[in-house]
Amino acid sequence: MKVERRLQKLNKQSRRLTSLAIGCGVAAALLLMGQAVLLSETINRVFLGNARRTDVTSLFVFMLILLFGRTALIWIADVINQRAASHLKRDLRGQLSEHILRLGPAYTVGERSGELVHTAISGVENLDEYTTQYVPARILAVIVPVLVFLAILVIDPWTSLVLLFAGPMLILVMALIGTQTKAISERRFEEMNWMSAFFLDILQGLPTLKLYGRSQEQTDSIRQISEQYGNTTMDILRTAFQTSLVMEWAATAATAMVALEVSLRLMNGALPFNQALAVLLLTPEFFLPLRQMALKYHAGTAGKTAADQIFSILDKPVENRPISPSTNSHPQRTPLSGDICLHNISLAYAEGKRPALNGISLTIPQGQTVALVGKTGAGKSSVAHLLLRFVEPDAGVISVGGLQITTVSADAWRSQIAWVPQNPHLFHGSVAENLRLARPHATQAELIAASQAAHAHDFIQALPQGYDTAIGEQGVRLSGGQRQRLAIARAYLKDAPFLILDEATANLDADSEALVRDSLVRLTQGRTALIISHRLHMVADANEIVLLENGRILEHGNHQTLLAQRGPYHALTQAYAGSAA
Repeated sequence: MKVERRLQKLNKQSRRLTSLAIGCGVAAALLLMGQAVLLSETINRVFLGNARRTDVTSLFVFMLILLFGRTALIWIADVINQRAASHLKRDLRGQLSEHILRLGPAYTVGERSGELVHTAISGVENLDEYTTQYVPARILAVIVPVLVFLAILVIDPWTSLVLLFAGPMLILVMALIGTQTKAISERRFEEMNWMSAFFLDILQGLPTLKLYGRSQEQTDSIRQISEQYGNTTMDILRTAFQTSLVMEWAATAATAMVALEVSLRLMNGALPFNQALAVLLLTPEFFLPLRQMALKYHAGTAGKTAADQIFSILDKPVENRPISPSTNSHPQRTPLSGDICLHNISLAYAEGKRPALNGISLTIPQGQTVALVGKTGAGKSSVAHLLLRFVEPDAGVISVGGLQITTVSADAWRSQIAWVPQNPHLFHGSVAENLRLARPHATQAELIAASQAAHAHDFIQALPQGYDTAIGEQGVRLSGGQRQRLAIARAYLKDAPFLILDEATANLDADSEALVRDSLVRLTQGRTALIISHRLHMVADANEIVLLENGRILEHGNHQTLLAQRGPYHALTQAYAGSAA
């Protein structure tokens, strides 16, 4: 479906408002045509008919009424168009945000954050001028010239032949120039996308750039990109100016042709004065909507380019299977409990080109702890992402207590999971706000209890405003161990029956790891837990250890059993002991 049609179908209220605004524009054009006819009749009566002022008073009154009415209609149309744009942007930005959230980490991990942010903010904002200016101008450029042409056809059929030739010629010229404008607009949007992503990368990697002395080089790159973007913007403005100039020349030449042929027939007595004047007044109004569209054409191409990018994201399929038809085709609302079973699970990324799991079967008994170990890329985190329903398996079934988890909506299932990843995300806000992500209505006492259990309360109290202290983006004002303990406190606060720990102690110093490990041991008590770790001392106490390699299970059993078998797990522990020494 074309971009224009998709935008129209996106928001019914916006479409109705736009139609109403266009109706006001058409009505304003009709009033202007009425003014032209009344003005020509008034001048004819006064200068040629020797009419007195009282004889044309009524005509002056009608012209004033039409003038004020047209002014009011133009103002109303502008207000309505702005409201239509606001409704469209609100809904489109909401749908875009919702869809990106539904796509989840499996999609965003392969995209540049800066490009997504630019599309969701600036890209959607580009639709403002598209909705308020280009769309009305485009439709009025069709309706108004037709109305003016019909009026002139009635008044003077010979003049309509000139317009019948000039109108299509102007449209052809605008279409030829417009093709070039579209290509430049697409390039400009891509450059802004790239610049946004590049600048975000620089901000996030600023410490690394300073360390390696490459910050000035990146500054030069930004300067070059900005210069290129400025040149592209000037290309667009230059093309827009050329379009307007050509349209102005063409419209002026066509109007001059009309004036010439009307004047000749007027002097020969073949055309009455009032009709000749009416035609001369109406002819510029025939070309005005086309000239207005030429001025707004660059806004239209910029809006359509942004919409193309937005819809390319909205068209990304969500890799969630439909809810199973069990329980009468309604999602199960009650929490699931029991053993978590993965049966013959296969998963591949990049449209099947990058296999991650190959037919694994795994059971996590209720109330017990299962650990996944193996080399990087063995598939450990893929298991966690499947259980978090960030991705869905290509084959196989995941069930809890004998029921498939697809009988529960993804949000309802995740409400039963607490997750502590290797690099927990902390938002720009206070400590309390970050903790309350797990339970929005948690009391201060509950925050303190969860923080104490995670060994986080003491350092939080030492912050300038305690739990109300702003911790900065990504918790930049905290150490790695403090960020990890906040994530564990968040998991305590959620108090979910199923716990996933994905490299929760990686990259921590010995003191921080000891505190985190103690809090994690207490956190797993009484819960069904899945632990993923390279540090084998973190998994030694698990009820069962599963060794993965290349997406397959090589061994499983408890720590002592696997050591006694002297297989791959034993070799892994020996290698770990050697690296630790």
